[in-house]
Amino acid sequence: MITEPISLAELERDALTEIVNIGVSRAASNLRKMIGGEVLLSVPSIDVVSQRRAARLISEREVSDLIAVRQNFQGPFSGCALLIFPETNSLELVRAVTGGELSTAELVEMEHEALAETGNVILNSCLATMANMLKRSLQMTIPEVIRGSGATLFEVDETNASEGLVLFLYINFSVRKHDIRGYIAMIMDLPSLATLKELLDEFIQRVMSDDA
Repeated sequence: MITEPISLAELERDALTEIVNIGVSRAASNLRKMIGGEVLLSVPSIDVVSQRRAARLISEREVSDLIAVRQNFQGPFSGCALLIFPETNSLELVRAVTGGELSTAELVEMEHEALAETGNVILNSCLATMANMLKRSLQMTIPEVIRGSGATLFEVDETNASEGLVLFLYINFSVRKHDIRGYIAMIMDLPSLATLKELLDEFIQRVMSDDA
């Protein structure tokens, strides 16, 4: 059971937001090279919430089923990274990534592969940037595409009182002038989040020393 919720102090949140923004910028740059067109991604805010709360937040915003690219990561902090879209948006993303020249049947056929590749680019860019700026390294599994409700994606188990926490990011995409919304989420247990807080504090100290 979570007896002492871990929250980020304002400086830690600002540092993490800066790091993730750099990761998202790199993801946009990598996607741009991949598809040969304009890509804009924004990360307006970061929340640290329970898995149940994350599932509830996304269910309140999205009425349709969800589709996600999931990659596990291991290192000084470990967990599961998700790039999540409303299912109604997933074909729109595939259409944008593939240049908009495929029929609906062809899009459906390519959906899994295109989503996995897009998720791989975005999640790898974000996590590799986080690890690099925190002077650590992470290993990531190959991406898998999953579908379901918020509770399914965030692995909410009503019979289990113990649960991890989620770093929850809401992002807006613009790919080839298609507006697509999505979410990046990282599920971590309490020890991993505690380690991340320590690494953020080290990062803040380094930045302050450099500025001094």
